[in-house]
Amino acid sequence: MALLIHMLACAFGLGSWVAVNGLWVELPLIVNALPEGWELPSYLTVIIQLANLGPLLVTLMHKLCPGRLKEHVVIYSILTIGALSCILLAFFWDKTTVVAGASHSTAFFIITFFLSLVDCTSSVTFLPFMMQLPAKYITTYFIGEGLSGFIPGVVALAQGVGMAKCVNSSQSVGNHTGESSWSLHTEYLPPNFSSSVFFFILAAMMCVSMAAFVALNRLPQTYELSSEKLVPHTVASISYGLDNPASESDGGGVKHQGEGAVQNSPLLAGPKHSMYQLAFIYVLVVWVNAATNGLLPSVQSYSCMPYGNLAYHLSAALASVANPVACTIAMFFQIRSLVFLGVLTVLGTGFGSYNMAMAAMSPCPLLQGSVVGETIIVLSWLFFTGTLSYVKVMVGVILRDRSHSALVWCGAAAQMGSLVGSITMFPLVNVFRLFESGDVCNTECPL
Repeated sequence: MALLIHMLACAFGLGSWVAVNGLWVELPLIVNALPEGWELPSYLTVIIQLANLGPLLVTLMHKLCPGRLKEHVVIYSILTIGALSCILLAFFWDKTTVVAGASHSTAFFIITFFLSLVDCTSSVTFLPFMMQLPAKYITTYFIGEGLSGFIPGVVALAQGVGMAKCVNSSQSVGNHTGESSWSLHTEYLPPNFSSSVFFFILAAMMCVSMAAFVALNRLPQTYELSSEKLVPHTVASISYGLDNPASESDGGGVKHQGEGAVQNSPLLAGPKHSMYQLAFIYVLVVWVNAATNGLLPSVQSYSCMPYGNLAYHLSAALASVANPVACTIAMFFQIRSLVFLGVLTVLGTGFGSYNMAMAAMSPCPLLQGSVVGETIIVLSWLFFTGTLSYVKVMVGVILRDRSHSALVWCGAAAQMGSLVGSITMFPLVNVFRLFESGDVCNTECPL
């Protein structure tokens, strides 16, 4: 029975962030098909932030009407919405409508909002449900939550990316002269399987999560719970679960926190930090979340696409895999030194600065057209995501050991950073047009 519950808890956690993570790793394929083009990631960052309305409403219901909100009903609802949204996305992701005289991906944006609503709300509903199980199963749940980022990344790598080729086409200049003009245009070869198939895979993962939830609800309640151990664990998990609504790294972070909470009850007493140290910690939280959830994701297409579809594909997929890997590393190698975390943040910011600089130089970044340039941009995105994910986890561990209120403020600071980062980049990309897209075949760059 114990093994079965572990498997069900892991499968249940799989549905937490799988939809949003899947969207990000699929962007390298769909940016070439949708009218927003390279601007598409900036729209997604804002939509995901708007979807935080879901956890806000759930939290207000718990505060204003305690005991009235049935969490199992909410979970059934969001898992159903998530599965249906993935199915709808498979059919309608490339459908466009004309708004204000321009073609827009209206269906894609609306469905993406509901998917984001599902994943954001899961942070404040899945964990309270897991309180019904002994603490050892909550760790397994967070393993499943980490897999919600890992599996879409692996599937995206298996999917591959449509290689671009330059095709020479002719067009008649006059009716009687017989003259024609020649021009190059880019054609993208299809990947191993289509985006629609990828979205059906995401829907299947959501269905697996729902089936696991149904099974967990029907298990006989033959075990005893330890409220003394579970309450601080779950409070810490829920508070920190609000940390990063755009990625799965916090799930891994909470996984480690949960284990610590069960073993040591650190929320009851923790190390003291000076006001300057606390201010530094919260600055780290705001900056790291602003960078990873808003600033850099908004321009990933501009920094990677000039190097080709393969570079963008690998950057997105490997970055998605790097999040849970970094959190797993943080489980076994804890370095809480603020100096070390500051240095790591500077290092991650350096990688992010290179990514931003290449986006600003688009469509002619450094080392374009060379294997070295492609390798550097992929590794830069990989290390940017990995280093700052580790910082987010360790900062959460430090604040967990301090107090419950410290975790609450950590979540607030993370949300503020994510929101500011997204709102800052949206007008820069879509209104002021500071970043320029290009065509692989028609863009002439100086040597």
